[in-house]
Amino acid sequence: QVQLVESGGGLVQPGGSLRLSCTGSGSRSMFGFNRMGWHRQAPGKQRELVAVISGVGSINYADSVKGRFAISRDNANAKSTLYLQMNSLKPEDTAVYYCYARDSYGDYWGQGTQVTVSS
Repeated sequence: QVQLVESGGGLVQPGGSLRLSCTGSGSRSMFGFNRMGWHRQAPGKQRELVAVISGVGSINYADSVKGRFAISRDNANAKSTLYLQMNSLKPEDTAVYYCYARDSYGDYWGQGTQVTVSS
């Protein structure tokens, strides 16, 4: 059973930083998760892609976070840990952030972690 467990959300002032983590386990694919990423959903808005990293390390960011956010990934002991370093946070970054993973059997989502940027 695939599990994606997120942590690291919270309340931060504008201009501050947060680091989100997501530990993924349980993939039945011998190659593990070939794609992982972060999405976010603000109140009243659709879920949007924030950043994604492929199994070979190719990275894409939403234009709104380029230069401020950095996604990275570690693979060890049959688990994949995904990180999102968020710097220079703005009030418009306030949202629930969801970890996402894909393997050859399907797509998976974490439960979400709240990020609130407010003074």
